[in-house]
Amino acid sequence: MTNETVASNKAALGRQSQKMEVLGQLVSGIAHEINTPTQYIGDNLHFIAEGLTSLYRLFEQYDQLVELIADDPKCTEHVTRIAEIAKEIDRAFLMEELPGAITRSVEGNQRVAEVVQSLREFAHPSDEEKTPTDINHAITTSVSLARNEWKYEAEMVLDLAPDLPFVSCIPGAFNQVILNLIVNAAHAISDVRDSDGAEKGEIRISTRRIDEEVEIRISDTGGGIPEAVQEKIFDPFFTTKDVGRGTGQGLAIVNSIVVDTHGGVIGFDTEEGKGTTFVLLFRIKQ
Repeated sequence: MTNETVASNKAALGRQSQKMEVLGQLVSGIAHEINTPTQYIGDNLHFIAEGLTSLYRLFEQYDQLVELIADDPKCTEHVTRIAEIAKEIDRAFLMEELPGAITRSVEGNQRVAEVVQSLREFAHPSDEEKTPTDINHAITTSVSLARNEWKYEAEMVLDLAPDLPFVSCIPGAFNQVILNLIVNAAHAISDVRDSDGAEKGEIRISTRRIDEEVEIRISDTGGGIPEAVQEKIFDPFFTTKDVGRGTGQGLAIVNSIVVDTHGGVIGFDTEEGKGTTFVLLFRIKQ
């Protein structure tokens, strides 16, 4: 890589860092505003769920009582009215569906909280210093942030080594690497599906320790990288994407962050028509 290329990549990374700092300040404010009502909604949903459980116990006793008085002439009018109301509100349907509706609401509320937390971790202005970083957690955060890019195109499979040691890196920059590679994988799968109407593809991310390094693999089932352009994919401003979909800076910045900033290694295995796997190596201690 020439000195001019390295300088261009560093300049692009610097501009991106400035944008991330501004974005981090904005996101922190928004996250604070969202977290309070999200917590409030979650607490109330749990309260409703517990309340329904208690009411169902009461309904069981109520049903038994209705059976006991059903044949009492003095209670005929009341029993008939109860039956009419139960039919009118479709009580059986409500009792069957309400628990599921509340569970889905709780899960949706939790999903909002997770997205907000992921945004804060990704965009929070960080010192340009390498710190011990939980790589698996950083990957999970980036996967969550990029969800809208891949959820319609691919199934996401994570195979993250549970005993992975922390790696000395710049967390924000590392997140940017993973996010760019996930988005590229989603686009590669989307291009294949657009051309032949294929079913959802697969993006697989794995981590493991190899001696004093951590290996990260990001694979997709897209169309692969044509042999004619494989030597150019890390060049600044080189892209095979349509106008408006890519600037050619993504992989160049990824390469600069991995190689120049962290002294790591990045490579790829690809087969046309089968897909691509990007392989990243980071030294545990730098």
